Amino acid sequence: MENDRAKEGKASKARKRGQGEGSIFQRSDGRWCAAMVIGYRNGRPLRKHFYGETRSGVAGRLTKALQELQQGILPADDRIKLEAFLDRWLEDSVKPSVRAKTYDSYKQLVRLYIKPDLGHVRLSKLTPHDVRKFMNARMESGLSARTVLYCRAVLRRALRQAVCDGVIFRNVATLVEPPRSVRPEAKVLTPEQAGAFLKAIKENRLQALYTVALSLGLRQGEALGLRWQDLDLDNRTLRVNTALQRIDGKVQLVEPKTSRSRRTLPLPDSVVQSLRSHRVRQKEERLKAGERWHEAGFVFTTPIGTPLDPRNVLREYQAALKGAELPRLRFHDLRHSCASLLLAQGVQPRTVMEVLGHSQISITMDTYAHVMPAMMRNAADAMDSALGAKK
Repeated sequence: MENDRAKEGKASKARKRGQGEGSIFQRSDGRWCAAMVIGYRNGRPLRKHFYGETRSGVAGRLTKALQELQQGILPADDRIKLEAFLDRWLEDSVKPSVRAKTYDSYKQLVRLYIKPDLGHVRLSKLTPHDVRKFMNARMESGLSARTVLYCRAVLRRALRQAVCDGVIFRNVATLVEPPRSVRPEAKVLTPEQAGAFLKAIKENRLQALYTVALSLGLRQGEALGLRWQDLDLDNRTLRVNTALQRIDGKVQLVEPKTSRSRRTLPLPDSVVQSLRSHRVRQKEERLKAGERWHEAGFVFTTPIGTPLDPRNVLREYQAALKGAELPRLRFHDLRHSCASLLLAQGVQPRTVMEVLGHSQISITMDTYAHVMPAMMRNAADAMDSALGAKK
């Protein structure tokens, strides 16, 4: 070994590397080091170093890195840890490009699950085995398959950015199979239960809110974000323009979930009647509140005109269900109930998609697959009728 190093030391004197080719030298401890400039910061060169026992070993790594640098690929940073990269990615890449609610969701998944398990791993050393082990451990701990799937999706997106930036060479999250996630069947109100619910809330202060959500399938944020300027009760239309969400502890208006979420919906007569009664009640509350009233133009407000907090609405909604002797449901299940009722009445899935503001028909079909068998039976009966078949 010593003879080989001596020979390489003599040969290196005859193999000077030119400008831009990096440099190779032998350290005082006998190991070889190759260095290359990968960029500049504040006018000072940033160097990447490779270490090895022989000159030929580090020379090969240096040559490969220089070739990749010419292609726009930066050498992997062996020092940066995943947690540091994720923090930087959230602020620099995610926050400017997604809705605030989505950013909060990503940040929470990173903070609660990904960083505690994988944050200490160096980014360049992260392997498919690390990711697979993380997912399996979280599944065994009782975390739902859906949440683990979201964690993998967030990690995959972060690592894709790292690859694009040239920080790493491959996205190991794409090499790991996602956990099997079964979409839970949507819980909905039957036609009888829906009728009982509307009857039970007739005198409820938020009766119009529940009626709009059930009849039009609005998301909770869309319903709470409605302003009177979005309604045309004379022409029986409603325009979804914004949504109300709690972000960083504050209730604020945001853009709708997708471009298809912006939509104009025709109003059933029952909804128009409910909204007219609600407007009269709101005017009475405004007079009662006097100077305490905060006019912001919202359709659904507190007794002093401020926007409704989604968490408070959920509590009142649960109380309304209990009063109607109905099972506990999420507010979002009113949206599911709307879709199921429409499909059961023979409304075409494409129309239901437009009502709900889904971005793709496949979302509608997948979410409400449990309603399809009855529709297919109706279609078969309709074909019998069209062909004149006798029952």
